[in-house]
Amino acid sequence: MTAASLVARCVHGLEPTVAAEILRRGLGTITHIGHREVHFRASRSPALDVRTADDVFLLAAQGPDVGASRTGAAALAGLAGAADLAALTRLRRDHGGPGALTGVEVSASFLGRRNFTRYDVEDAVGHALAARLGVGYHSRRGGAAPPPGHSGWRVTLDGERATLLLRIAARPLHRRAYKRRSVPGTLHPPLAAAMVAMAGVEPGDTVLDPCCGAGTLLIEAARQQPRARLHGFDLSRRAVTAARENAAGLPVAVARADAGRLPVPDGVADRVLANPPWGGQVTPGGLLAASAGRWWAEVRRVLAPGGTAVVLLPGVGELPLGIRHGLTPVHLQRVRVAGAESFLVRWTAPR
Repeated sequence: MTAASLVARCVHGLEPTVAAEILRRGLGTITHIGHREVHFRASRSPALDVRTADDVFLLAAQGPDVGASRTGAAALAGLAGAADLAALTRLRRDHGGPGALTGVEVSASFLGRRNFTRYDVEDAVGHALAARLGVGYHSRRGGAAPPPGHSGWRVTLDGERATLLLRIAARPLHRRAYKRRSVPGTLHPPLAAAMVAMAGVEPGDTVLDPCCGAGTLLIEAARQQPRARLHGFDLSRRAVTAARENAAGLPVAVARADAGRLPVPDGVADRVLANPPWGGQVTPGGLLAASAGRWWAEVRRVLAPGGTAVVLLPGVGELPLGIRHGLTPVHLQRVRVAGAESFLVRWTAPR
């Protein structure tokens, strides 16, 4: 089989994490790292299951960025003409995707100001692809979801290159099958997978999530390290119900508890994974409503000597509070979540 050129799309800030996962798991050789994407040559098939990526695409065609002029969007139809559709169909099937290109839907994004919209790009490329394939095209301009079975294409403009991509799977990889129930503030699964990888969960580790929500962090931990002991707590009954349903069949235990007073002994956790309720989408409740310091004190209490916590912070202003409670930040990684700047921070407890 000819090695395919693949592109993993991801949350901005996770590009090095995605590249590291691809290399660690022997999925391919990295050829380029750009804004929200990692290009690689697949070393085996299929190369779909990149847990920290939002999606994985086949590289269909590339050309120069068309610039900002209004006529640039129409010129991008040339990408559709340059794509080898027969080879793409075969490669998509080889990598575990559907066997035929039925219907077309296109999503576009670009860096910088342009005198055209994403819909102008999508329609120009989508109509050209549909004409070549002899199938229907669904425009996103009206806001309606594409019909089931349409092949997913993506166009990106980064200031230097225009790139056309073909989604391998039938739906985006970040839409995990286990996500049957959700709650406000639920964590983006690839971001959760990145936090698990940052924590370095090992076989036999006891892992706690004090504010587990719908269980995403613990489920991603179970996927990466099924031999860990995984425990989640949440004050919300709705969240506990959602987490239990999503984690059904996995070695994940979930109970209702206040994150400011967890029902576990001191020093029990080798790893803590958490996206606490900082007051954005979810308002802190229970003991956390009175003091954010209570949360940090409880994390410090439950962590074993030398243990690791990986926490998603809405800003660096929380760092001094964690430090005052005896934790040491050893790694900080800036990411953009739903357009907002956030930080992944790995902490260690003293030995």
